[in-house]
Amino acid sequence: MLNSNSLSIRSYSRQKNGHSHHFHQLVLPVRGVINIEVEAFKGAVRPGECVVVRANEMHYFAAETEARFVVADLEHLPPHILDSDTIVFSISPPLMHYLSFIEEQLKYQVNTEIEQLMLTTISLLLSEQQILKQFDYRIRKVQEYIETHLAQPLSITQLAAIAFLSPTQLKKLFKEQTALTVTQYITHKRMEKAQALLIHTDYPIQIVAESVGYADHSAFSRRFSQHFGLPPSKLTR
Repeated sequence: MLNSNSLSIRSYSRQKNGHSHHFHQLVLPVRGVINIEVEAFKGAVRPGECVVVRANEMHYFAAETEARFVVADLEHLPPHILDSDTIVFSISPPLMHYLSFIEEQLKYQVNTEIEQLMLTTISLLLSEQQILKQFDYRIRKVQEYIETHLAQPLSITQLAAIAFLSPTQLKKLFKEQTALTVTQYITHKRMEKAQALLIHTDYPIQIVAESVGYADHSAFSRRFSQHFGLPPSKLTR
């Protein structure tokens, strides 16, 4: 049998699709959210988490077209991951940072030797990966609300009510779960979506700005430049 180990960067359609395969697969979002059904799990998975699809398991998935995922097809999983009942787990910061590197490399047609080196590195990181619990469901609800309402004003009071927490409790728990403040997370998601829209659509900058909650074109451009180190005009088609 041919070696099934490979890395790829993928996007999925909004329409739910399903399949199975003879190898194991890890799906690691780097941008956007994937909705997935596998075994007893049915829900949304986002950056900072990993989905384990074991060999021959039927699974279904759908995602926004601008979302991106690193997919690792593996003949063998580290024993502690294979033997765990956990289907979705939170990944370590080193692995999350490495996924960003992989995404950048896979935008280009890297040769087989480079891909194998990346596979070796990700395998080593996985062997040290603890099976960390998923985010608190209340924080997940807040994240999902933020990600689906980026064009609207978002306040701590409003988000705390969604999580049935006080504003102080939300700020504390959110920082513990994500290592970001609520405001930092909102800004990150807005800039991430803006970048995807600029790259993958023909929308003018003003429309992109409004799509991520900025009525003021200049304020959006300043924030985008601060976040990415270049103005949004550099990414327009």
